[in-house]
Amino acid sequence: MNEVILEMKNIEKRFSGVHALKSVNFELRKGEVHALMGENGAGKSTLIKVLCGIYPRDGGEVRLFGEPVHFHNIAESQKAGISVIHQELNMMNHLTVAQNIYIGREPRKGICIDDAQMVRDAKALFERIGVNIDPTVPLGTLTVGKQQMVEIAKAVSHECRLLVLDEPTAALTQTEVEELFKIMNDLRDKGIGMIYISHRMDEINRISDRVTVMRDGEYVDTVNTAETTKDDIVKMMVGRVIYGDRKMESTVPADAPVVLQVEDLCSGREVQHVSFSLKKGEILGFAGLMGAGRTEVARAIFGADKKDAGRIFIHGEEVEICHPAQAVKKGVCYLSEDRKQYGLLLDKSVSENSVLASLDDYIHGTWIDDKEIRRAAAEKNAMLRTKTPSMEQALKNLSGGNQQKVIVARWLLRDSDVFIFDEPTRGIDVGAKSEMYELMEKLVAQGKSIIMISSELAEIQRLSDRVIVMCEGRITAELDCADATQEEIMKYATMRETVAVI
Repeated sequence: MNEVILEMKNIEKRFSGVHALKSVNFELRKGEVHALMGENGAGKSTLIKVLCGIYPRDGGEVRLFGEPVHFHNIAESQKAGISVIHQELNMMNHLTVAQNIYIGREPRKGICIDDAQMVRDAKALFERIGVNIDPTVPLGTLTVGKQQMVEIAKAVSHECRLLVLDEPTAALTQTEVEELFKIMNDLRDKGIGMIYISHRMDEINRISDRVTVMRDGEYVDTVNTAETTKDDIVKMMVGRVIYGDRKMESTVPADAPVVLQVEDLCSGREVQHVSFSLKKGEILGFAGLMGAGRTEVARAIFGADKKDAGRIFIHGEEVEICHPAQAVKKGVCYLSEDRKQYGLLLDKSVSENSVLASLDDYIHGTWIDDKEIRRAAAEKNAMLRTKTPSMEQALKNLSGGNQQKVIVARWLLRDSDVFIFDEPTRGIDVGAKSEMYELMEKLVAQGKSIIMISSELAEIQRLSDRVIVMCEGRITAELDCADATQEEIMKYATMRETVAVI
């Protein structure tokens, strides 16, 4: 059995009003990939921040390579051999790859930076981890996957012996995921221990040796990956079994009225002659590979991007939507795939974010009715079971799943009719996913209509009454839920210039 390189025992962490970590235990062995799992808000990130010295711990013990440690900042933990690759990359796109790797510790020739040596060192580093990247190109010209490889190379250059990967595959293509796993396996063979945080069960089964589960800030259990099942892990994460059967029959009446009609929509090269309808009480799934044009369709309908041609009808009336404010007035709302950039004011409170789209309703003359704002926000967020200490909590302190609920609360307060959910469960855990699914089903039961864009085929199959498949800016198929097998969806997701209605 490999030696234990990290021991965290009875770790405690409190914030004002929140007991974030309650006697948490975790260990990592040399050359092991140890998955750390739990719902958003379970305490995974807090535990890692305690390990790296971002947060001081309030109790417990940490031993690294057999020695007790108490880091006060990232620099100290990095010097001790710990490196963290965050889900949101923190690098400088205008600098070259080599400059990003060695920034602040560049090789020098006298008082000048030795650029040639830095490039040679970077090339040797890439050869060491088996990656083919040109160190001289600007980082911003690389794909997200390649940028991830640069981050790993930077970590290895610090002579890291313990690597933390936080949702590393969230924005990667399948090919890039395979590349990442190859590198991880090479690092494992070299004896580097890795903590792997992910919500993707298939990846956990493939890459990890053990799984530790946390729930509500507490340690639940550690299991050998090969000796446990997906259902066992899910049950540990959420305290209950979550069922997700594929929808085999539409719940929408045949004579349900059409609430949104799109005809021959064009927007740049990404959207070409797209036509479809959305009925009252329907969940219409949009499937396709990355770059298929699904998000661009949503943004053109919502007025976030200019449409070049096409007609849009809402409740049978043709409308001209040139700006998101016009879409909102017509009862159409959009929950962006990048909620942090386009959907949230992270430094503002839960109540402020909740009423953002309906703020005019709470302005009386020259004053804002803050009490009514808090009441309305509290009502909708209670209905959505948003986990927050109060309505005055800054949104940045909430988990991803709860941030998503606040956006939904915003549009419920606006009383929108058409909800466009773009990757509604990206970056949230399996328990929060289940709650989001229940919420969407409740919305359509109330007569709302939903366009759901998702890259997870299981999600498309579970929720959709009909499925629109896109490839390279065009609709290639419209499938009834009963016919929307994964094989059928993928067939049309890679097919050009064909429209099939099944």
